Amino acid sequence: MSGPSDVSGVKALIDKGLVAAEDIVAILGKTEGNGCVNDFTRGYSTFAFQVMLSEILGVSRDEVAARVAFVMSGGTEGVISPHATVFARRESNRSRLTSREKRLSIGVSHSRVLKPEEIGTVAMVKEVARATKAAKDDAGIGAVSDVHFVQIKCPLLTSERMEEARRRGRDVVTHDTYESMGYSRGASALGVAVALGEVKPSAIGDAKICHDWNLYSRVASTSAGIELMNCEIIVMGNAAGADSDMVIGHGVMKDAIDGGAVRAALRAAGIDVGDAIGRAEADRIVNVFAKAEADPSGYVRGMRHTMMNDSDINNTRAARGVVGGVIASIVGNTMLYVSGGAEHQGPSGGGPVAVIARV
Repeated sequence: MSGPSDVSGVKALIDKGLVAAEDIVAILGKTEGNGCVNDFTRGYSTFAFQVMLSEILGVSRDEVAARVAFVMSGGTEGVISPHATVFARRESNRSRLTSREKRLSIGVSHSRVLKPEEIGTVAMVKEVARATKAAKDDAGIGAVSDVHFVQIKCPLLTSERMEEARRRGRDVVTHDTYESMGYSRGASALGVAVALGEVKPSAIGDAKICHDWNLYSRVASTSAGIELMNCEIIVMGNAAGADSDMVIGHGVMKDAIDGGAVRAALRAAGIDVGDAIGRAEADRIVNVFAKAEADPSGYVRGMRHTMMNDSDINNTRAARGVVGGVIASIVGNTMLYVSGGAEHQGPSGGGPVAVIARV
């Protein structure tokens, strides 16, 4: 993507017959905005992709929005390249469908529209848990252990949305628009944790969200944006009978420089990795997805970092640059999906990392 409205790469895939527009179920993109509340590149990209698909399919943008999950994550700091990953799905009757070997499968669902006062609360946790289970079923994934990454696009609070709640006599979880992104991401991640049995529902209360960092999901990745008021969920995993030439595996980074977890994710996806990845193995990697977080303790492995105290560059931006650089140095590619803000997404200061690779 050369800019937030550049859909030429995806259109070229469709024009060349490499993917059918009617088979597209999700588009996951990295845009080059700041990833904060006022990052409109996410909305521009979503709008551009919806217009393109509506023209090709001959349906309205609303119909496109209902059938395709658009998850645009702002921020390509460091070496991360702006790009889009297209997920397409179609029925198959090939013989390998009888195989017990598990291959990549994708499921998509949408939550209901959330009220401003529900963002960052247990109500949001419950709704995301319901929608995550629906997306898992949509993917045909049986065991929760076969779910390796759950990507969610969730809403944030704006001054207008806060005022709308106030007029109805309702209060919101925070009056800081940027802080609301963290609450939304955190509640969404805990919804995944509940859906997959990683955290008991009884363990979660409003006071626990963005406060109790012992509660987290090992596979959730959530990104907040101004362009929606519901949650769009993409569940990625391996399913028996899926007719795909790809698999997905994951690891969990314990901190921002945990290259070992990146290598573990590569091995889980069947990539032979030692000191370096060979060209043949590197060519099998389709994409790497990761969460990035500036450790809220202010330390990484006992040494102080300043990301939390920098008034010039937001900590999520610095964290994306760090984690993107670590992953790129291992896989030898900068077309990576690294999302900032890992509240309840992996252990505090770390985050999930997943690899899709061709078999």
